[in-house]
Amino acid sequence: MDPVGIEMVGVGGQGILLASQIIGEAAIRQGEKVVMSEVHGMAQRGGVVTCSVRIGDATSPLIGNGEADIILGFEPVETYRALAKGHDGTWVITSTNPIIPFTVSSGNQTYPELEHVFEQMRGATDKLVLVDALQKAKDAGAEITANVVLIGALAGCKSFPFEMELMKKVVLDTVPVKFKDVNARAFELGADSCSF
Repeated sequence: MDPVGIEMVGVGGQGILLASQIIGEAAIRQGEKVVMSEVHGMAQRGGVVTCSVRIGDATSPLIGNGEADIILGFEPVETYRALAKGHDGTWVITSTNPIIPFTVSSGNQTYPELEHVFEQMRGATDKLVLVDALQKAKDAGAEITANVVLIGALAGCKSFPFEMELMKKVVLDTVPVKFKDVNARAFELGADSCSF
């Protein structure tokens, strides 16, 4: 398999690290090499979190500017900030649901207009998937499954190198038994989001 670099971005509490573990486990089960790196923000919940996953022959997990094949964004402004990691062929899959930081809610800063953020993403790639992950998670039965919705969106892309059923199996093997049904629904709702 050709090497694939996935840059995952968002904020603490969104389940990004769990998502990276699921992707890494899927790679291992498919017999691929995988290396990962994660960076936590200043706060456990609400601080910036990035996780780089490289599948295939890679000596370093770090993804430099212009090197990401996929940007998987759990928060739209953090996805926007990560655009430099991609190139004109990068897939950008992002949640459309903002997480308003304390600096904005306290009135010290303003959150960017989402349509402007999405327009910048459209200008960066023609492989953009906007996912209302929160609504799909609610439809599945639990808001907390928004990260699984995004994993489903990634797995649902026809060009993604892992079988969708493998990804789903890893998700269901990872989550507690009592949450398997809701996570299965979240994954399936996400999988319908990707068209490339």
